[in-house]
Amino acid sequence: MKYTYDEMAKMIDHSLLHPTMTDKELDEGCRLAAEYNVASVCIKPYYVKRAAELLKGTTVAVGAVIGFPHGNSCTESKRYETELACKDGATEIDMVINIGKAMGGDWDYVAADIKAVCDEAHKHGAIVKVIFENDYLTDGGAGLSSEEFKIKLCQLCERAGADFVKTSSGYGFIKGADGKYSYQGATEHDLTLMRANVSEKMQVKAAGGVRDLDALIKIRDLGTTRCGATATATMLDEYRKRATSGDTATTDAKLGSGGY
Repeated sequence: MKYTYDEMAKMIDHSLLHPTMTDKELDEGCRLAAEYNVASVCIKPYYVKRAAELLKGTTVAVGAVIGFPHGNSCTESKRYETELACKDGATEIDMVINIGKAMGGDWDYVAADIKAVCDEAHKHGAIVKVIFENDYLTDGGAGLSSEEFKIKLCQLCERAGADFVKTSSGYGFIKGADGKYSYQGATEHDLTLMRANVSEKMQVKAAGGVRDLDALIKIRDLGTTRCGATATATMLDEYRKRATSGDTATTDAKLGSGGY
């Protein structure tokens, strides 16, 4: 295989964020994450303490989402939510920018919002991944094209002290002309753009659309180091199957649609 099992597994932030997930399902998800030895669980803030208990003694980190999924909480709420999550055992924080403020070009507000979370998280030894929600940015904003807008956010996140830039939340659904909602999530174009516009010390996380092993390999080839996923078992079982059979071939994978 092109990459080792650990290299693939340690890319995955196993997502346990769907609103309907019960405590029993969250427990099961934490146990699955430990079984497959992934990088982290990305879990609802109220469940961080329980996740930390379940994953104690493993190499799986506990991650919490902040201002999730739309980024509209006030800055102090995001900072305090980060403080509580870290005190409960989170060592990774996935925060959503204030999208409306960014679309309006209030860059000082957006920067201060991100920095407040980064400063609080880093005080507790946690890392921060900043979610752009690229599905909302396809037409750009604040007088910038889509690419210019995303580049601006990459630069702003780095200056604010973030550790990662991240494509999506998994829940940024767009209403179409037919009234139906759709979601694309991570794209090769955006991952390449984001990787090219942060320094080597920063990392890139994909979310949404990575549903099989070939797609996971493809985004790693693009320089992505983390991936939010619900299809964890499917991807890593396929890795083990191929490793056992000696099959190293990969397809010309394309990222799927839909949130993670």
